[in-house]
Amino acid sequence: MNTRAQQLQAFERLLDIMDDLRAQCPWDKKQTMDSLRHLTIEETYELADAILNQDLTEVKKELGDVLLHIVFYAKIGSETQDFDIADVCNELCEKLIFRHPHIYGDVQVADEEEVKRNWEKLKLKEGKKSVLEGVPKGLPALVKASRIQDKAKGVGFDWDEPAQVWDKVQEELQELQTEVLANNQDALESEFGDVLFSLINYARFLNVNPEDALERTNKKFIKRFQYLEQKAEQMGKSLSDMTLAEMDVFWNEAKKL
Repeated sequence: MNTRAQQLQAFERLLDIMDDLRAQCPWDKKQTMDSLRHLTIEETYELADAILNQDLTEVKKELGDVLLHIVFYAKIGSETQDFDIADVCNELCEKLIFRHPHIYGDVQVADEEEVKRNWEKLKLKEGKKSVLEGVPKGLPALVKASRIQDKAKGVGFDWDEPAQVWDKVQEELQELQTEVLANNQDALESEFGDVLFSLINYARFLNVNPEDALERTNKKFIKRFQYLEQKAEQMGKSLSDMTLAEMDVFWNEAKKL
């Protein structure tokens, strides 16, 4: 692995290249924070995919892409004299030191959960009015629900046992079924959301990341469905021409694979 001096040298090289690109490349010169925003989101999802696939070579590549965006934003900030990369790093360092008094102070903690509780309390001391302020409004709903629950847990608002959460899931399923039978679309949607929220909560008690779990299922379904499409093509058929019974044969083959 590289030494600290080599790491710093590599980071300085990246900053120098960013300066060159911003000064000389027509595309890079044109970019703004707003124009980069959607690309940053895309790069973050690509990193998440690489992590989920446990492809460390790809993780390294995607981390570089995300780092490029961080350096890019800092460069733009320096041009308007609002902040530069040193300001970004120093503010982050100060925040980390403040939020880890068990490392940089004399606070004693028993375990990870106590660290999380202290973290949320310290964030309120920084001026936040709600522990939920740190949940970005633009997060996908499933990820947002998970973060909301995690933050509520950080201040002690949580169930005691997994069995209690499972009972809540069952209760919400029954309420959903009641609205299905009543054919009340608005209430049905509300109850369906409650079911999902309670399942996400249950996943947390099982130490399962619901976003990762669902994405694994997505990938599994895609793989099996594409196997089905390949088999249909080999038979000279389209899926729309096949019966469900025919498709089930190949679907079960895909599951075995």
